Amino acid sequence: MMNVDTDLKSKIKNYIIESTLDDVEKINDDTLIFEEGILDSMGLLFLIEFLKDEFNIETNDEELVVENFQSINSILNFVEQKI
Repeated sequence: MMNVDTDLKSKIKNYIIESTLDDVEKINDDTLIFEEGILDSMGLLFLIEFLKDEFNIETNDEELVVENFQSINSILNFVEQKI
């Protein structure tokens, strides 16, 4: 059985891969999603909606900082703090 961490990470990673038209080969857990242009500001809004639907977490305005969403690992850390 997968541990929770791996399951969370794969859901987040799969969402990002499905959301981008970019080359998925270059997306790893530390890829800077917005700096690399994998997601844009609209993509961030959809990502936050996904996190709400998938993990039932609310993101408030203070949490909308680059540090929470810059990579798959940072999104994972953010989600883990909220659930």
